[in-house]
Amino acid sequence: MKHDFLHLDLSLYTYKIDNGMMVYVIPDSKVNNIYATFSTKYGSKQNTFIPNGKKKMVSVPDGIAHFLEHKLFEQPDGKDPFSIFSEHGADANANTSQFKTTYLFSGVDYFKENLNFLLDYVQTPYFTDANVEKEKGIIEQEIKMYHDEPSWRLLEQVIFNMFHTDPIRIPIAGTVDSIKSITKEDLYLCYNTFYHPANMFVVVTGNVNPDEVYQIVKENQAKKEYDSKFSLKVKNYDEEKTVAKEKETIKMNVNIPKVGIGFKLDIKKLQKYNRRDIINYLNLFFDIKSSQTSSLVQSLKEDDIITDSIDTYLVDADDYIVFYFEASTKKPTEFIERLKQEIWNGNVSEEDFNRKKKVYLSNYVTATDNIFMMNSLVMNNIISYGNVDTKIYDCIKSYSYEELKEVITNITFENTSEVIIMPKNSNN
Repeated sequence: MKHDFLHLDLSLYTYKIDNGMMVYVIPDSKVNNIYATFSTKYGSKQNTFIPNGKKKMVSVPDGIAHFLEHKLFEQPDGKDPFSIFSEHGADANANTSQFKTTYLFSGVDYFKENLNFLLDYVQTPYFTDANVEKEKGIIEQEIKMYHDEPSWRLLEQVIFNMFHTDPIRIPIAGTVDSIKSITKEDLYLCYNTFYHPANMFVVVTGNVNPDEVYQIVKENQAKKEYDSKFSLKVKNYDEEKTVAKEKETIKMNVNIPKVGIGFKLDIKKLQKYNRRDIINYLNLFFDIKSSQTSSLVQSLKEDDIITDSIDTYLVDADDYIVFYFEASTKKPTEFIERLKQEIWNGNVSEEDFNRKKKVYLSNYVTATDNIFMMNSLVMNNIISYGNVDTKIYDCIKSYSYEELKEVITNITFENTSEVIIMPKNSNN
């Protein structure tokens, strides 16, 4: 099925394979490159679930989705997927988030061979007691490496402190203790549950023929057998409105203190709006408040509280959305108070709103010229909203200042958690 992106010279083609797998293609003849991703709707958050065909909930060790990502690169015939892709002139990688795991490649030549190989190696699990034990040491070193990186540690700690029970609080890679308990049986259980084709999708962007992409995937999947019935239930968590821990100070090897602060936003009162619009309005609001051109950032620089920009990050967690801010500052207390006050007052001018809306529209149009960004847009829309909105341009254009004020009025910004990383030799 073809869906045209309004006001853009792009179209989205969607196909459904007999086994339930979805294929999304955005062809672009103006570029030479091709970018292909193969994703499962399975990330670190889904650690308690009813496996396909079963009746009882089971729990698995934290970090198992990320562990699976690592292990699928080990094939029973000993082939190294990275080497295979490299021989075919393609770059390959994989990544795991709280909600999905993605395997990918980009390259111009040998597209059919590369796409077939992508599907084949991801759909050929090979776990043994020996190779699972070997991987534990590798992932343990990765966890320790990220734990020693100040910005990464800051983000993980803030998210952990924001939530009481939701497993989104657990680091994506798990902990050193949790991965030690992972077995090959755990991996096969999770793989057979979440890597069913009906829970997976392919996205291809670039210089391709959509029907040819579909035929490659269709023929590849026809050679494989899967249970025709697929059902999955993941545990829901009754997460509290408050944060689990409001303040924490950590000492690390940094020269200047680093601050991370998260706002836990309850969006239950905004049921008249769809989730996509809520997130877009919140992005507009926080961008107005904390972008490089904002009055807050300008005043913080003038008062020598920060010397650089404020980094931001959004975490979408069911009934809650977390907006995270990070900055390096010699005056962490002053920074936190100024930021909180700026967010809490909730005031934005109509002039700032209209200006930012134009920037958003411009950024969206610019993104459509980038096959990597468009691929990511499709993936994120599928994971977050279950569909791809090809009317995004008109949607953003229709946003109003009055609706922004209504969204902000119906959200409480009081629930915050802050973490400060201080230099090890400081007295604080």
